[in-house]
Amino acid sequence: MRRWAVFCLAASTLAAEPVPVNEALNRLGRGIAAYNSRDFNGAVQSLKGVGRIEKISDYFVYYLAASQQLTGDFDGALTVLAAYREAPVTSSPLAGKISLVHGRVLLDKKEPPASAKALEILTSDYRLLPQPDGDFALAMAYEALGEKPQSAVTYQRVYYGFPNTEMAAQAWLGMERLRAVLGTSFPQAPPKQQLERCEKWLDARQYKKAREEYEVLAQSLTGLDRDDAKAGIGAADFLGGDAFTAQKYLKVLRISPSEADAKRLYYLTEAARKTSDDSTMMEAVKDLEAHYPKSPWLLKALGAAGNRYLVKNQREQYTPLYRAMADGFPPSSTTALGHWRVAWDAYLAERSETVTLMREQVERYPADSNASTALYFLGRLAESDNKPTVARAYYDRVSTQYPHFFYGVLARERLKDAKLAAVAGDLAVKQWLSQINWTVHKDFTATEANVATRVRIERGHLLQLAGLGDMAEAEFRFGARNEGEQAQLLGMDLAATAPTPFKALRAMKSFGSDYLSLPTEAASPKFWQMLFPLPYKDDLFSSAHERDLDPYFVAGLIRQESEFNPVAKSHANAYGLMQLVPPTGKQLARQIGIKAMPTNMLFQPALNIKLGTQYLRGQLDVWSGDWYKTLAAYNAGPTRVKEWNTWGTYREPAEFVESIPFNETREYVQAVLRNADLYKEIYAGKPLLPVVQPKVPARAPAAGRGTRLGTRPPLPKRKAKK
Repeated sequence: MRRWAVFCLAASTLAAEPVPVNEALNRLGRGIAAYNSRDFNGAVQSLKGVGRIEKISDYFVYYLAASQQLTGDFDGALTVLAAYREAPVTSSPLAGKISLVHGRVLLDKKEPPASAKALEILTSDYRLLPQPDGDFALAMAYEALGEKPQSAVTYQRVYYGFPNTEMAAQAWLGMERLRAVLGTSFPQAPPKQQLERCEKWLDARQYKKAREEYEVLAQSLTGLDRDDAKAGIGAADFLGGDAFTAQKYLKVLRISPSEADAKRLYYLTEAARKTSDDSTMMEAVKDLEAHYPKSPWLLKALGAAGNRYLVKNQREQYTPLYRAMADGFPPSSTTALGHWRVAWDAYLAERSETVTLMREQVERYPADSNASTALYFLGRLAESDNKPTVARAYYDRVSTQYPHFFYGVLARERLKDAKLAAVAGDLAVKQWLSQINWTVHKDFTATEANVATRVRIERGHLLQLAGLGDMAEAEFRFGARNEGEQAQLLGMDLAATAPTPFKALRAMKSFGSDYLSLPTEAASPKFWQMLFPLPYKDDLFSSAHERDLDPYFVAGLIRQESEFNPVAKSHANAYGLMQLVPPTGKQLARQIGIKAMPTNMLFQPALNIKLGTQYLRGQLDVWSGDWYKTLAAYNAGPTRVKEWNTWGTYREPAEFVESIPFNETREYVQAVLRNADLYKEIYAGKPLLPVVQPKVPARAPAAGRGTRLGTRPPLPKRKAKK
């Protein structure tokens, strides 16, 4: 009640009588729409005096105060902000933005006490502030209070740490202003910070700008820092797509022995790999091994060179490289992959060390997905050695630890074998498995919202009522990151109000990222059906049955290809639900009597499914009913699959899948097959549950494009204080 009283007190200074809730929501929507349109006076008029909705008072406060600031009504903004600060909304995604606008308004007063208060607020709430705006405001506060060296250092955090932002340009002006005042006392940015700015340009894919600034630093810096800048020039060339220039430059570049030289050798490795110069590539790797055996650049170079030989199936070249990754560096996702490549090579070659390597994979990297792969093939090895109890122990663990991973599905298939079904798991293996530091998965069993989740959902519904769908989604996503809130229930609520099946599925996947590790019974049937939807069920089943295809396989493929987005278009120019390229689509259309088909007809769900299942049936026939090779060809093309099929004699389809050298294709095949298994488990013989829409009344008049948290429109010129 105290919070409500305080907020109403602030509102009472702005209007004679609070407005009804529905009108308040309408005004919130209109106010934010006006703010986004830079009509700040209009925003103030819409938001002023609205004090009836305590649960989302932070939205009223932020947009009202921000608009008042931008119209020069600093005292009005401070009245609202000070009252809100006495009783803020708990766990608000706007907390940092409200503190930021509070600090900015106080600075706009241009009075020492107000500036001191601004500094107090900005420093106490620093971890909440959106960046780089927070540091820029903090630098302004230091400057206003005469703490010029500290101000310069803070402006530098903005300029060097966030180069690809509008704030960086403003920070530069602040730095130049202080440089003129401080003269030789101006604190120079450390070389590391100057180099960081170039790295940020690389991260932003602004390779030309990165190269230009590296060139400047190569002239202005000294010693090892200058060497780092010189190596950065080559990195920018390579990342910018000019591997030949990068290779030529890096090969003749001579710098002091250091991590900068290791960086040079890594990018030389990558450039030579790109230009198919294997000799230069391996020379660079060997130099790294000789001079920088513990450098992370060596780890990256080993992986790059190993992958070069992997796609060419040259085991004698790639196995030593992957072994060096696994043996020379601490456990990580990168070394886990290297170790697995060594283990898999041993398995295919039937070497005696295979079991040891597979068990090492599980012991060292239990959180890596290849732990499930290792357990499955340990089971297959045990079966080949006629040890059914040992195999049973491995399969049981795969099935329970990774229930909806590809190898969890295969393990359950193996457990149907009569010989395995009749025995218990080996006790020694079970004891070993019990000592592994397995990942603890999230608990999605709850079907009723706790207090914190319920409040979050209520806030989201109110924002939806105001026509602020983007903000409602951001609100739910903020809540999902909080320890005490139930991400799966937030995701289900958001998905139920999504305008399309595609957006609903996207919401579910992002809010329940650990779902493949959940036993089916660990979440509600509604949860699973929302994660694995059937939005075009009639067309899908009809087309699948006409072509003698399992509809659940088709559903699994569509989920992986387009996530049921009928207007999906890929970088490879593939269209629609089943991602057909136009030439193939038109050829298939002619086969069913459509002589002239505009490309955009591929966006029609029924037609796309009809043509897609027709193509899939043809591919399945080409590959003699082998779903594994069919799916690999669907993703990577039949030519590559024919090549991969010559790489060995595969004793089972899973060996072929695991030998696919492209991560994307291998994971695609596994995903479609595990999707199909889940679709069968969720739907076969069970009713299609209706999606119950949350009880959210009809929306208020549209508020225009919602403002995403952490952004704001460019600042206009401020009015002079009256």
